[in-house]
Amino acid sequence: MKLLALDTATEACSVALNLDGEVIERFELTPRRHSRDLLPMVEDVLAQAGLSLKQLDALAFGRGPGAFTGLRVATAMVQGLAFAVDLPVVPVSTLAALAQQGLREHKAAKVLSAIDARMDEVYWGAFSESNGLMVPVAAEIVTLPENVVVPVMDGYWFGMGTGWAFRHRLSATVVDCQIEAWPRAHDIALLAAADFKRGKGLPAEQAMPVYLRDKVALKKSER
Repeated sequence: MKLLALDTATEACSVALNLDGEVIERFELTPRRHSRDLLPMVEDVLAQAGLSLKQLDALAFGRGPGAFTGLRVATAMVQGLAFAVDLPVVPVSTLAALAQQGLREHKAAKVLSAIDARMDEVYWGAFSESNGLMVPVAAEIVTLPENVVVPVMDGYWFGMGTGWAFRHRLSATVVDCQIEAWPRAHDIALLAAADFKRGKGLPAEQAMPVYLRDKVALKKSER
């Protein structure tokens, strides 16, 4: 398995190469520089592994939710690379990637992922560990922090992501949280490898972002 993953859904820009479970990653916080930095990071990771795009089995990307511009950058890049060498693409939830990071770094078996969605809202998802991978236990949503609903499950939840800056308004109790956490290509590469083995790779033209929020501007009366 040789799978390249990339993500630009938030302030972070990252690229990772999954080589049979061993991951090489480049990660930087580069707000507003994703379109400039992403391709050089891809080239750097491939060069370190001594591989070309043609030698890969699949590509993956953080399909959202996240910043609209960032999601379009990642989608365009992965589609362009996939078309160039005729590779399948695996979209991965950025909220799931945050949860996988929580498992990988904190050994958290149940994670509430929250990304600051601006406009006083959060992107929200709940995940539980199954065979070393985080799987959703509720639908991903965008909502006011006060409207968050936590699934009723035994055990303790761990919070991951910038949305936990609204911790005082979230109707969620966690044992701890990591606010300064961003989706990483490392975790996208891990989740995507499992999805690819289950036949979830898509043609490049079907690899689309998931915004969750369709409306990005409110009228004065709506505010």
